[in-house]
Amino acid sequence: MEKKIIAVAGATGAQGGGLAKAILADPTGGFAVRALTRDVNSDKSKALAKAGAEVVAANVDDAASMKKAFSGADAAYCVTFFWDHFSPEREKAQARNMAEAAKDAGLKHVIWSTFEDTRKSIPLSDNRMPTLQGKYKVPHFDSKAEANPYFTELGVPVTFLLTSFYWDNLIHFGMGPKKGADGKLAFTLPMGDKKLPGMAASDIGACAYGIFKRGAEFIGKSVGIAGEHLTGSQMAAELAKALGQEVVYNAVPPDVYRSFGFPGADDMGNMFQFKADFESLYCGNRPLALSRSLNPKLQTFAQWLAANKDRIPLS
Repeated sequence: MEKKIIAVAGATGAQGGGLAKAILADPTGGFAVRALTRDVNSDKSKALAKAGAEVVAANVDDAASMKKAFSGADAAYCVTFFWDHFSPEREKAQARNMAEAAKDAGLKHVIWSTFEDTRKSIPLSDNRMPTLQGKYKVPHFDSKAEANPYFTELGVPVTFLLTSFYWDNLIHFGMGPKKGADGKLAFTLPMGDKKLPGMAASDIGACAYGIFKRGAEFIGKSVGIAGEHLTGSQMAAELAKALGQEVVYNAVPPDVYRSFGFPGADDMGNMFQFKADFESLYCGNRPLALSRSLNPKLQTFAQWLAANKDRIPLS
């Protein structure tokens, strides 16, 4: 039987890479992967080709290249990477390019990786957190939510995937424990005692594959996923076990986190404040039982740490 082609945007990135690997790891699943990437000659692209993926050059900023890349596919995974450019307008333009390409190709199922619009919970007039870029509370959330109608208004059969904090951020985003003046490791989050839904980045793709495998069941719906809902104290305790040394949870206020000065600190500080202030809404949108039904191999934080603890920089 001919396999259904899933075109995967960002196939060498965290989410798309996880989906591409999940499809390739299931040779009898009835799906084939078309890996979309800006650089077909990168090491990651070559590895995907060697594993059996069809690797295609495409750029989410280029509408024509996306139409060409989606042509002949049955489904597509659509994702953007805000941290590449910090521009909500560019992110929305990229989403529009993918939505129009999906419509043009007549795709039967699209997953759009999105987030809540935080302004529904915290209006711009609410001074509990600063307004950023003139019209957002959490730009990298709100801009994705603003792009949702691009898919629905074109009649694209879409599932809105609400993802969670990547535990991989402890490796790649500088969010792992840091040694303080006392020599102790401190894990810093502005979450107080509230729970943070998190997961392994690779499991996002595996959950997305679970959605595709269930056909039309989730078309027109929002599906939230997470590996676990953990407090900062619980995460610090698991880090201490994995690393074999004490890790203190440093629960800073959101204002302090916003002042840290790294690129996007204000956006991230607002994001964590939203997750903490609206814990029941945010966790409730990411039910663990559904996540595990989509991906039975879903990792816990302890399992992820066992495999990745040596990759977390501690300096």
